[in-house]
Amino acid sequence: MPTYEYECPKCGHRFEKFQLMNDKPVRTCPKCKGRRVKRLIGIGGGILFKGSGFYATDYRGKSYREAAKKDSEPAAAKEAAPAPKSDAKTGEKKTGGKKAEGTS
Repeated sequence: MPTYEYECPKCGHRFEKFQLMNDKPVRTCPKCKGRRVKRLIGIGGGILFKGSGFYATDYRGKSYREAAKKDSEPAAAKEAAPAPKSDAKTGEKKTGGKKAEGTS
């Protein structure tokens, strides 16, 4: 529900009224009881989120949520890198074309 601002031209009293959009505008000043109150054009209110859990990503598509879930999984749950393979003939571990440290 929006808040509307009103002003009485008779006494200059300005006040706000919290009412539904389809409610009729206020016509009577609460201070002087004048009957020519005018609704002012205001800047309007921004969206106000109360509570926790309002994020831009709350309403994205299913594929986006699934990808985000995979990215947020702990490192232990992700597939570990394969261990280096050993050479069957020499028993040395292969490390990208170089011999493993400690071997000559």
